[in-house]
Amino acid sequence: MATVKKGTMNRAVQYADPPSIKTVVAELPIETPGPGEVLVRMLYSGVCHTDYGFCTNSFGLPMPAPAGEITLIHNSDFITGIGEVIEQGPGVTTPEIGAKVGIKYAADACLNCENCLVGGETSCSQVKVSGYFTPGTFQQYVISSAKYVTPIPDGIDLAAAAPLMCGGVTVYAALKRSNTKHGDWVLVTGAGGGLGHLAIQFAKAIGARVIAVDSGSKESFCKGFGADAFVDFTKFSTDEDITAEVRRIAPNGVKTVIACATPTRSYNQTIGFLGFRGVLICLGLPENDRTPIKGAEAFTLLNNELTIMSLKAGNRLEAKECLDIVARGLVKTHYELRPMESISDVRWFFHLMVVPC
Repeated sequence: MATVKKGTMNRAVQYADPPSIKTVVAELPIETPGPGEVLVRMLYSGVCHTDYGFCTNSFGLPMPAPAGEITLIHNSDFITGIGEVIEQGPGVTTPEIGAKVGIKYAADACLNCENCLVGGETSCSQVKVSGYFTPGTFQQYVISSAKYVTPIPDGIDLAAAAPLMCGGVTVYAALKRSNTKHGDWVLVTGAGGGLGHLAIQFAKAIGARVIAVDSGSKESFCKGFGADAFVDFTKFSTDEDITAEVRRIAPNGVKTVIACATPTRSYNQTIGFLGFRGVLICLGLPENDRTPIKGAEAFTLLNNELTIMSLKAGNRLEAKECLDIVARGLVKTHYELRPMESISDVRWFFHLMVVPC
């Protein structure tokens, strides 16, 4: 069980030069948890390409923090991390001291507004997004909401669980909310990435059939995680050609498209992949581009009774259900361990990276 020794400082990654990805590792005092809060000794934190987008202001949102504030931001896999509760604030009885917990994309939510009451906690009117105006998990000690941290089941690789707190729960929630069932065809764009390889596995865990779409170098990787078919998008010069290949594999079209890839052209191909009453789930966020999805005109949507939906990440229940599946050994996270000081190396924003804290 971890404890804080007198004189211990908190090593934390801070912005150094927004909107670049330059960071510094600073030593800061360790805060004391207040009512309803716990102090978590972070063990691992996840990082991915979405962090890069936030750091560089590629989404046109307010900058998450000025120079000198603690990052991390997010990952379609991760502003998230895993740690151990080492101190409880006044009135807190759970989670217990020593409990392993996860901090999600949404670090806290009111749980009382209309969005929260229907499970939309990540869109809470008072949501606190980890690393985005709320100190994130790229530090050794984090103050977090006792009611909102996620208990980690026994038997889970803690380093592998860090990306699950955002990427894993997001793709699981996408499958659940789209009512994808056993035997349905699921197509995953960006299937060889952080979100994508998890989407393949969660889809297989519920008995779906999976078409993985990515560049040819990712074929063995995707099939190694259970993809039933692979489509190399680089081999098709037109959208019609790649649609024909998908329809060759799934003649009636697919039930669900999980769009993890961010390029606009990738999104523009998705409507053609869908069969009757198919569902497109938008997860990947294009950078510096808000072009509408091609083919999503009213006639096509009405004629085939299609649905387009999106989500930022999952809620508390979906996080629990996601981890239960992982604890059964049905999903494995592919990740690389990198030191805290490597966060400013742009190469690692394009891989699923986990950083020991």
